[in-house]
Amino acid sequence: MNDQKRQGVPQFECFEYGEKTSEYCVLIPIINEGNRIHKELMRAYRANISSYADLILCDGGSTDGSMEEKKLRKLKINTLLIKKDVGKQGAQLRMGIWWALQRGYQGIITIDGNNKDSIEDIPQFIEKLKEGYDFIQGSRFIKGGKAIHTPMVRLLSVRFIHAPIISFTAKHWYTDTTNAFRGYSARYLRDERVKPLRDIFMTYELLAYLSVRATQLGYRVCEIPVTRAYPKRGKIPTKISLFKGNYQLIKILLKNLIGCYKPNQD
Repeated sequence: MNDQKRQGVPQFECFEYGEKTSEYCVLIPIINEGNRIHKELMRAYRANISSYADLILCDGGSTDGSMEEKKLRKLKINTLLIKKDVGKQGAQLRMGIWWALQRGYQGIITIDGNNKDSIEDIPQFIEKLKEGYDFIQGSRFIKGGKAIHTPMVRLLSVRFIHAPIISFTAKHWYTDTTNAFRGYSARYLRDERVKPLRDIFMTYELLAYLSVRATQLGYRVCEIPVTRAYPKRGKIPTKISLFKGNYQLIKILLKNLIGCYKPNQD
């Protein structure tokens, strides 16, 4: 099924493998994750996550064969969205958010597709959404969370740069702000003072913005413990390069701090 270009939404193709079965969905942005995404989805399958939320893959245009329909159906993927437009993670998430809101989900959970995060914890995010929280940040650094084999440069940059700047901007203390394992209420994402569906969000801007906008507008937020595990050896599964990627992240943090991503009417 082809989908037409809409304001603030990348052009994409949609393949529905099932009807809407839950009030909640999980958006998984991916591109060429190969066996990592299959391992993650197998963990979700074994934990019966599809009985809690519909699983929606937000593919950026993978060319590694990992999005083969037969395998995805077997792993109980509900929908595959394939971006056919410019942009990276932010564009993939906008595609998924638009689709989820159109489908009428009450809450959305996001998680990376590189098999680093405890996808088994998705029911805990849903519980918090049911309790009335509008933004739930997963954290490996609070009690009950686990940070396994975190590279030292990542640990220091999150703890001493990223989290303090995001927390200062939000006027609320967060501990694990680069972690994309999160939950959002539909009412937060639909708020005209938020407007996540804008072309300004192409890479990692949307994650930074949504982290701070909730408390700026008085929404209920919290952190819950999760596990993030890096491989003990080998290449780190990430799309952020050491120098250029981290430089871009700092620019995004500073623009977010001075309100560059707020809607014009604010």
